[in-house]
Amino acid sequence: MTESYDCTECKESLFGLKYILKETNPYCVKCYDDLFSNNCEVCQKVIGCTSKDLSYKGRHWHSECFLCIKCSQSLVDRPFATKDELLMCVECYSSEYSSKCHSCLKTIMPGSKKMEHKGNSWHKNCFTCNRCQQPIGTRSFIQKDANNYCMPCYEKQFALQCVTCKKPITTVGVNYHDQPWHKECFVCIGCKQQLAGQRFTSRDDFAYCLDCFCNLFAKKCASCTTPISGKAFQYTGSIFWHTDCFNCKGCSASLVGRGFLTCKDDILCPECVTDF
Repeated sequence: MTESYDCTECKESLFGLKYILKETNPYCVKCYDDLFSNNCEVCQKVIGCTSKDLSYKGRHWHSECFLCIKCSQSLVDRPFATKDELLMCVECYSSEYSSKCHSCLKTIMPGSKKMEHKGNSWHKNCFTCNRCQQPIGTRSFIQKDANNYCMPCYEKQFALQCVTCKKPITTVGVNYHDQPWHKECFVCIGCKQQLAGQRFTSRDDFAYCLDCFCNLFAKKCASCTTPISGKAFQYTGSIFWHTDCFNCKGCSASLVGRGFLTCKDDILCPECVTDF
């Protein structure tokens, strides 16, 4: 006598019928679908055990319901993307949400390399120098009037050239008498000290720090022989003294505002004249 083989749930005989084993327990198709099959996200109907169940992140679809929400093309065996839990083919997702290239205005497809700058995006091969048309890639560049330039092209087309070294000025420079210098090239003609940020003067179109200018061109005190940069006393057109140096040779009293006499290269107060 043949042993009976019944559905675990409804106890109906499975003899001659299709059935499914789950953990060694047999179920008729109807009971298995009622107990264990998933409902489709789109049509809400049961995805029977005889149908293909497509799943993604805990959600399930019939294969015929697994479609792009925009163009209704099947997504079976095709790459897809999601937006707000809605399924889209890559083409529709890119058209709707992906960045557009600032140069060719075409969609930058997901997964492709793109370049970004100040809120704009480019295909890698569209991100080129406006002058030489070569891809910029990860090289340094400068944007001018909404156009991108690689550094060599920018320097050739726009950068000012330093009066001293004749090279382009691409960083902070100095402008003096409507002529540009690199900061490090704008130096005193005498001691070569940088003049940017400090007081200086010029003579015959050459720039001098104050120390060099005084040493080279300022009047020299007849007493201490150092340059006179402020108020001076003058005698006979060619002899000068600092205010503090304009003193009697004999008694060292200040002769500022007083009468004096000269004895060879010395100046004397009237009282000391008799001693010389």
